[in-house]
Amino acid sequence: MEGKKTLGRRKIPLEKIEKETARYSSFSKRRSGLYKKGSELVREFDVNLGIVLSSPSGKPYSFVHPTTDVALDRFINPTTELDLGAQLVAAEARNKVIQNSDRLNEFDAREKTAKEKIRFMDQMNEARVRCWWESMDQFNAEDITKFEGIMNTAEGFLNVQLKQLEDGASSSLHSPPKDADN
Repeated sequence: MEGKKTLGRRKIPLEKIEKETARYSSFSKRRSGLYKKGSELVREFDVNLGIVLSSPSGKPYSFVHPTTDVALDRFINPTTELDLGAQLVAAEARNKVIQNSDRLNEFDAREKTAKEKIRFMDQMNEARVRCWWESMDQFNAEDITKFEGIMNTAEGFLNVQLKQLEDGASSSLHSPPKDADN
């Protein structure tokens, strides 16, 4: 593919990243990917989910669904049924996940469409024929001299035509009126 700016998606080996800034950046990207995958699991399989992370700088992050209590209770005792209140909270949380996921998909589709439109407009701009005035900044001294000569010639022709029009207009103003009797 021509003009590709990145290497694209590729498998990154799981080993400690030595550079601190690269490690923070990679953690942030992978954390976002993990949350997205967790959201997909919740949406597609209607599961209770809990993810707890600690960043390289020690900052804690978590992603739980539907609530921390429900996820921990389910982890500690997987056979326990949720009480009615917890079930309602879980159902509402799932609905929010579905709504947010739908919105995210809509935004992704809009972004994709916008990128396609921009790419199409760029291709159209590249393919169109450039007019001479769009490249005047690339003229050299010889081109400017030729252009000046063409413009002077054009000015001469226009002056001749203008003179002919003026002479024709003034002669028709001064011509004697025609008799209505003849």
